[in-house]
Amino acid sequence: MKERLQQYRHAWVMLYFAIYLPWFFWLEGMTRDYHVIHTWLDDLIPFNEYFIIPYMLWFLYVAGAMLYFFLKNTKDFYRFCEYLFAGMTLCLMICTIFPNGTDLRTMVNPDKNFCSWLVWLLHGIDTSTNVFPSIHVFNSVAVHVAIVKSDSLKNRRGLHFLSFVLCVLICLSTMFLKQHSVMDVIGGLLVAYGLYPLTFNREYSDNRKRVTRKALG
Repeated sequence: MKERLQQYRHAWVMLYFAIYLPWFFWLEGMTRDYHVIHTWLDDLIPFNEYFIIPYMLWFLYVAGAMLYFFLKNTKDFYRFCEYLFAGMTLCLMICTIFPNGTDLRTMVNPDKNFCSWLVWLLHGIDTSTNVFPSIHVFNSVAVHVAIVKSDSLKNRRGLHFLSFVLCVLICLSTMFLKQHSVMDVIGGLLVAYGLYPLTFNREYSDNRKRVTRKALG
């Protein structure tokens, strides 16, 4: 038992959700005026209930990656969590300071097909507020980056490709389901881009400095 606790001692970082979840649900439950995120590009994107499939796969995508890194590679796990949690925190900070939401949702007939029923169910669970930047989009990009940069998965080109396809489909699903505006997606991508150097390029930079110092004697 002691050896098992020692092996998985990095589980402490999951305490982050003791902060994130109450904060997230507090924002979701608040009744306040918010800025409506809506652009003309959103009106060009048709609603398609079948995109609920990649949208729901997001949960397995994120949880699966976290579980894999947790069990297989502590270094990758820490790096992934650092990137993921930093972005999620930043998204919540923006939503706290800048209340926002969308008016894009359309009426869905749950009797049309199974996917429509899932969308209808989603609408009943998830609100149309706190959408900018899109956490769905940021998390998807974070998972893909972590997979590509993983020491354990660096040679799994097929997996990299499948991850990229799923990441793109998830990002598209947020718009085709009218859950998010184009601006929300762009915001999520910018968060991922802005935080990337702080997590992944930092290690590359540190290694390069060490090699340079060693070469100079």
